[in-house]
Amino acid sequence: MLPELSTLFARDLTAVIKEMETYPDEATLWRVHGEIINPAGNLALHLIGNLSQFVGDDLGGVPYVRDRAAEFSRRDVPRAELIAGLTHVRTLVHGTLGRLDEARLAEVHPRVLPAFPEGMTSGAFLLHLYGHLNWHLGQIDYHRRLIDSQTP
Repeated sequence: MLPELSTLFARDLTAVIKEMETYPDEATLWRVHGEIINPAGNLALHLIGNLSQFVGDDLGGVPYVRDRAAEFSRRDVPRAELIAGLTHVRTLVHGTLGRLDEARLAEVHPRVLPAFPEGMTSGAFLLHLYGHLNWHLGQIDYHRRLIDSQTP
């Protein structure tokens, strides 16, 4: 299961990177519209923080100090920096999943989250994280198309 998960994470993080590259300019990465208050730039920062913490740090032992609030409050981070961060986290996830023993998937994930106070296995948590990645990938795609339609 780990090789398949690694392939899926890599494929969809690559899709996020391609979305970032498709925006016509850096300003549109940060534009909001109506009730769409999380622009693509913030969603990219959030994915970087989320996967660095829950996969890289928790499962891979790669230290990471997360500032979740900044993931949603920072603005105007250069596109190149976002892409570098996404590329790094793609490599981090691939390396972590490549080193994990399949038996680890049946163990309770080391971090207890408010949404899962009873805990969950690392395998289930990785599936949760993969769904989370795709949810935000869809939001980024929608944001890009919405902003493109608003650009004169």
